[in-house]
Amino acid sequence: MVNTHSSADSWLVALACATLPRPPAIVRTRHISAPVSGNFANRWLYRQAKVVVTTGEALRKDLIARLGLPADQAVSIPTGIDTVRFAPSADKSTAKRALDLDPSLRYIGIVATLRSWKGHAFLLDAFARLARDDVRLAIVGDGPQRAAIERRIGELGLSGRVILAGQRSDPERWLQALDIFCLPSYANEGVPQALLQAMLCGLPIVTTPVGAILEAVRDGESALITPPRDASALAGAIAQLLASPGIADQLGNNARQVAFARFSREGMLEKMQDAFLRACATR
Repeated sequence: MVNTHSSADSWLVALACATLPRPPAIVRTRHISAPVSGNFANRWLYRQAKVVVTTGEALRKDLIARLGLPADQAVSIPTGIDTVRFAPSADKSTAKRALDLDPSLRYIGIVATLRSWKGHAFLLDAFARLARDDVRLAIVGDGPQRAAIERRIGELGLSGRVILAGQRSDPERWLQALDIFCLPSYANEGVPQALLQAMLCGLPIVTTPVGAILEAVRDGESALITPPRDASALAGAIAQLLASPGIADQLGNNARQVAFARFSREGMLEKMQDAFLRACATR
């Protein structure tokens, strides 16, 4: 059995298997919500997989509609998160000091690869609109948009108020130190790992209804949902959480309960095992 995760490895495996008399079963995992063209080549490629796994139900339904896949060939299995590693900090001030952050300040943060569709530019614009000296923005991650983000920070006059933490091997420590988590994506999301990690850390969240995000959070219950590419709405949601700690705490608590119950690593592994066994059984 072979599990593929991208277009490149899926094509290589499918073409190689087409030359074998007894090829291994293929399981194709698709993580993002970027549209797949329903052309003949893609229809052939996805039909080589015994099971197609998506990270959200919305992605599953889209693939079935675009590629004409049998409904029982595709299954939605969201990414599972380590519920021990990602947990609320025992003391927020201590968590901030451990990262050399000022415990007297409040920190809004995003943990994501620096790609355009993650919405960093809109988060910077929203942060500039807050105009509060007691709040800082932490951007954790690295990627192709770093230079553009640095340039935008200068244009908005935010130097000294935005922390570019870079690529980190300890994202849980940053999440535990944050007061608010934002993920203003406008494309390509399944159920984002960083969103689930923030939920498990009990953070109040502001995000967008992109991809399969709404399969993890609900507006007003476990997050505040704003339209994509809307810096004004994003700023308003952040301001609401800063002004209403009781609402922020309730959203964070609700988010943690949802993530703990539905998005654990153990649950994902059990579902993936079932998918692998089903693929091998239909070989």
